[in-house]
Amino acid sequence: MSLVASLYILVVAFGTATLSGVFGMAGGLVLMGMLALVLPVKAAFVAHGLLQLVANGWRAVLHRRHVRWEIVGVYALASLVAGGVVSWLAFTPSKPMLYLLMGLVPGVLWLPRSWLRLDAARPPQAFLSGLLVTGLNLTAGVAGPLLDIFFVRTELTRHAIVATKAATQVFAHLAKIVVYGLPLVAASQPGLPPAWVFRLAVPLSMAGAVAGGAILERMSDVDFKRWTRWLVTAIGVVYLVQAAKLWLAR
Repeated sequence: MSLVASLYILVVAFGTATLSGVFGMAGGLVLMGMLALVLPVKAAFVAHGLLQLVANGWRAVLHRRHVRWEIVGVYALASLVAGGVVSWLAFTPSKPMLYLLMGLVPGVLWLPRSWLRLDAARPPQAFLSGLLVTGLNLTAGVAGPLLDIFFVRTELTRHAIVATKAATQVFAHLAKIVVYGLPLVAASQPGLPPAWVFRLAVPLSMAGAVAGGAILERMSDVDFKRWTRWLVTAIGVVYLVQAAKLWLAR
């Protein structure tokens, strides 16, 4: 990997961790798309999992007093089940398919509320969110908008939403690292960025989470939920355009 590509990944790691610190999911969506520009799909999945594991884990630590651990526990169990199923299927999307799936994912935010009355605070729905979100994370690379619909209809504050989602995503990204990382290591051709990139990206992701948390403090709950929908939708449109370009270039 060239020095320019490595520096690009470091900048992206900080920027997307900051974005996730504010909105809880948009950063992961941006990070996956930007990594896929310079890495093979499987390597992008693993790098995304590693960086988001740090960003989400540190964000959960920073906001730990707001985490709803009963939701996290049920979600973690479901993530284990979903990871086992996807690993057994051995599915890896092509780059055009990856961008197409990432572009379509934000559409779930626009489903009428009357269609889906989901609430992650309820154990059965927390388990369902773990199954669906981890499954989508392992096939489309990201699943933040899907996770969001289990939280935006709850009575949780913006701090509880960001903190609890961060803690749940730790398990989703662990599943991604295991499902895609182990086969790459076994093949002795990981195609991942050099180790020094990750050593620098980890503290940068942590710093981004802190910066995002400071911005979050300046927002209201109403602005938080409104801006999240529009931002993620705009990102989805960009990915749909990228998918179309890749398909036409074949």
